[in-house]
Amino acid sequence: MLLLDYSHNGLFVLIPFELGFLFYQGKKRNGTFSLNGIVLYREPMPIRQYVLLAIPILLYANFILVVMYPPIAQTLIKTLFFWLPNWYFLSLSYEYTKSVLLMTALLGLVVNGFVGPITDELYFRGYLLPMISRLKARAPFINVVLHSCYHLWIPWQVPGLILSGLPVAFAVWYKRNIYLGMIIHVLGNVLGSIVTLALILSVH
Repeated sequence: MLLLDYSHNGLFVLIPFELGFLFYQGKKRNGTFSLNGIVLYREPMPIRQYVLLAIPILLYANFILVVMYPPIAQTLIKTLFFWLPNWYFLSLSYEYTKSVLLMTALLGLVVNGFVGPITDELYFRGYLLPMISRLKARAPFINVVLHSCYHLWIPWQVPGLILSGLPVAFAVWYKRNIYLGMIIHVLGNVLGSIVTLALILSVH
């Protein structure tokens, strides 16, 4: 089950690795498990700018991932990833009990909706992006490609993630503010988790 696999991998592998690496670097630099000087791009920004930037970027990302890209993803699944079993895609027609699906979706809401996105932003935008800032405008593009390609469990989604993630990476890079990325990332993933919950409740 794709969502459950990601929730488990995120909770027990990706998140511990990313946070563990950041705190390890903090320990080496600061002598304590601190992210000071490790996670950058934390410059303050007026609340009004969060709203003015987050809303259009979120609308754009949802248009790409919900409206434009799904037919492309389905084509890639049928032509390149047809060999994967149905249960890998969390097909609601597959024989899972409602309780199992609900537990999976609720775990996904917590891990994929909040913990994972915040950790990703700390690592990819707060740590990796500043490291390549010397590349100037190429830095956010390279950063979003790396962040998208690390979604190894959904390779058919990588092009869509790149397209939808570019404005986020550029906004964080330009404003030097990772909290903007966190807000957009969390809101987008929470909306996706809520849609999954709604589908489960309506189908079963």
